[in-house]
Amino acid sequence: MSDWLTDHPDIRAVRTAAVDLNGLTRGKRMPRALASKAFEAGVRMPLSVLNVDIKGEDIEASPLVFETGDRDGVLWPTERGFVAMPWLETPTALLPMWMSTDAGVPFEGDPRHALRRVLDRYAAKGLRPVVATELEFYLVDDSGKRLRPPASPRSGKRHTGGEVLSMRVLDAFDTFFTELYDGCEAMDIPAETAISESGAGQFEINLTHGDAMKAADDTWLFKLLVHGLARKHGFAASFMAKPYPDQAGSGMHAHFSILNASGHNIFNDRTDAGTPALKHAIAGCLAAMPGSTLIFAPHGTSYDRFVSGAHAPTGIGWAYENRTAAIRVPSGLPIARRIEHRAAGGDINAYLLLAAMLGAALIGLEDKLQAPEPITGNAYSQDLQQIPKTWEDAIETFERDPFIARIFAKALIRNYVLTKRQEAAFFGDLTSTERLRLYLDTV
Repeated sequence: MSDWLTDHPDIRAVRTAAVDLNGLTRGKRMPRALASKAFEAGVRMPLSVLNVDIKGEDIEASPLVFETGDRDGVLWPTERGFVAMPWLETPTALLPMWMSTDAGVPFEGDPRHALRRVLDRYAAKGLRPVVATELEFYLVDDSGKRLRPPASPRSGKRHTGGEVLSMRVLDAFDTFFTELYDGCEAMDIPAETAISESGAGQFEINLTHGDAMKAADDTWLFKLLVHGLARKHGFAASFMAKPYPDQAGSGMHAHFSILNASGHNIFNDRTDAGTPALKHAIAGCLAAMPGSTLIFAPHGTSYDRFVSGAHAPTGIGWAYENRTAAIRVPSGLPIARRIEHRAAGGDINAYLLLAAMLGAALIGLEDKLQAPEPITGNAYSQDLQQIPKTWEDAIETFERDPFIARIFAKALIRNYVLTKRQEAAFFGDLTSTERLRLYLDTV
């Protein structure tokens, strides 16, 4: 890490930060001269900071606050090391960190440790997940009373309709996307193709398949980069599940396969059908979906996306090459056989999402769960079990679900439920405008 700073003499400031339960970045700024202390002695910060609500306020009923004296933990650098923050005027580096207790025990309220817990279970079985994420987001002009797409820096015109896969719309924001790709390269984020999506000002960028923990890191860092660059260009970027009531929602689809110790994809049997292991993993994902909905849709505004016929799944089913299903097995070469999990919105915490998804698949493999028959045709018109329809139902289901209890530590489940109940309590008192201001570029 000291070598990285030596190789980047222009860096003047350092941010040390971890991710809270809502996927938001919490940490400290320091001058470059103090950076060595961060990776030699760690950075002290209250454990409760990773479990605050969406407004950044303490959880009133949390045992992490007054009951235990709001004790400090220690942030230690993750294996990611320093990354640039190219949206800031001051040359700055971010040092991603995760939380441990004073005794050196991983803090169970840290979502990155939750994913590590799941990945360690895979490693114990000689397995390694390979993951990619697809992120949809809106570019938004929020300077007026109502949201609208930003004006093109090239023409000054606004594209008020959705134009799927339109090169014209992409070209209208060429300077933004060029700087975005440059930023991804500087931050070692493996960005692939960008497309315009079906909403006005909506886009999607895919990240390359790779190590699951790096995929979660990349997703978190990508969202930071998009938010930061958008503001630098004079507009906002939003990963809200549905910022416009009459436009398409934004999802965050995740693809994964699983390699064994020999590097073989355990879903590949050289046919289009896939192996029994593929079906077991699918069965686990389906069985855990009701309890995991609070992870896939973590905010009150998340449930606006679950509209029948709008490419956000509402029923719990799977299919081959069918984008109306919650779980899709894409076509292609058998060596690349994988599962696409389509339930999550763009407003997720990537660490919790991948922990829930991969943890569910592992349960399916361990218990040899049997998947139902794949559906054909329109999933919205079929008699399928439905995911929880409201935030309140999702909170209750998450708290008592036996699959969730097998994936996440008890402390994290408790902290997450307390956080979401506190948020739900004040959410109902907010106007639609206040909700938009709170969530627009926070999530």
